[in-house]
Amino acid sequence: MKILMLTPYLPYPDSSGGQIRTQNLLKHLRKDHQITLFSLIKSDSEKKYVKYLEKDFCHKVHVFKRPPKPWMLSNILKTGFSALPFLVVRNFSASAKRAIRKELETESYDLIHVETFYAMPHIPQTNIPIVLVDQTIEYQVYQHYVNKEANPVLRPLLNIDVLKLKYWERYYWRKADKVVAVSAKDKKEMLKLEPSLKVDIVPNGVNMDLFKQKTNWQDRTPKILFVGNFNWLQNTEAALRLVKQVLPLVRKQILNAKAIIVGQHQPKQLKKLKSKHVEIVDLKESDFVSIVNAFINASVFASPLKGPGGTRLKLLAAMASKLPTVSSSVGVSGLNVKDKLHVRIENTPEKMAQAIIDLLKNPNKAQSQAQNAYQFVVKNYDYKNIASKLSKIYNSTTKQ
Repeated sequence: MKILMLTPYLPYPDSSGGQIRTQNLLKHLRKDHQITLFSLIKSDSEKKYVKYLEKDFCHKVHVFKRPPKPWMLSNILKTGFSALPFLVVRNFSASAKRAIRKELETESYDLIHVETFYAMPHIPQTNIPIVLVDQTIEYQVYQHYVNKEANPVLRPLLNIDVLKLKYWERYYWRKADKVVAVSAKDKKEMLKLEPSLKVDIVPNGVNMDLFKQKTNWQDRTPKILFVGNFNWLQNTEAALRLVKQVLPLVRKQILNAKAIIVGQHQPKQLKKLKSKHVEIVDLKESDFVSIVNAFINASVFASPLKGPGGTRLKLLAAMASKLPTVSSSVGVSGLNVKDKLHVRIENTPEKMAQAIIDLLKNPNKAQSQAQNAYQFVVKNYDYKNIASKLSKIYNSTTKQ
């Protein structure tokens, strides 16, 4: 099948959840489909990655500049005088829209795959079937930001933008021939808002070839790991919760336990927490090797997430590394894991700390849980199987 795919980011290198997901799907989809990729970039420096994508992942790749920083005056003014929300304005490229129109006029495609609803404004009116993948329900994420982080003085204006975001997200769901969610929870929320939608589920997965597996579950210096891209508020909140609320409780019983926070774009509020018992590792965008090593060298992975979003790639990576995991129920939302069999699920700092202590003091229990989780991931979240499911959705959509 000949497919035009549009993403609001270049899926290389794999430094964010969206990039990891798209890159791994492309690796397997290209075996059965010819995919032309149109992607937005923030900087000309990203153009060097095009050759890697064309070599190993896509038939052709076209890139287009979008504003390098979100909070630019031009973006703010456009949003203020537009019916469109800020997320759509900051991720729009007029040159990309013109190029896609020309591409559809000169080439014949069987299907258009759009990654994230806010990339949809680039697609002209067309009879070609559209599959829209929404990796998360965006208005819920931004509502969480407004409620928890935004300046109270600005909240009334930001709440207007959230309402616009909710309107256009639903609008583009309806415009697509098929909508894809990444979890049953997100599908349920979509159908609650738009009962007539045709929604399938294609979960996030994990590249089983990438991660190494632990072989020892007993450490003299226990290391509690959290990994994330800290451009996302939810990850910063979780890291702060781990360091300030969970770690002190663990150290009451295990004095030498330490927390390790690893990821890109670490904010100042995390960096200033660095101490003898808190290690902050701020990574470059392309440094995935350090993330792989962080999983293999840690003792326990802890994910005290509370904010909304799609399924959690960090949890899958931990399980693929045979790293024992303790998570909030939000952190494992959509993964269908079982408490105490695959992960420990706790929602208060006290219970999460006790679960971590239990795993650190009982290496046989930690090993058993880690191995169960690994087998679960192999069976349910290998990207090879997930790409096959997406391919079947392509075929069913074109036959409607």
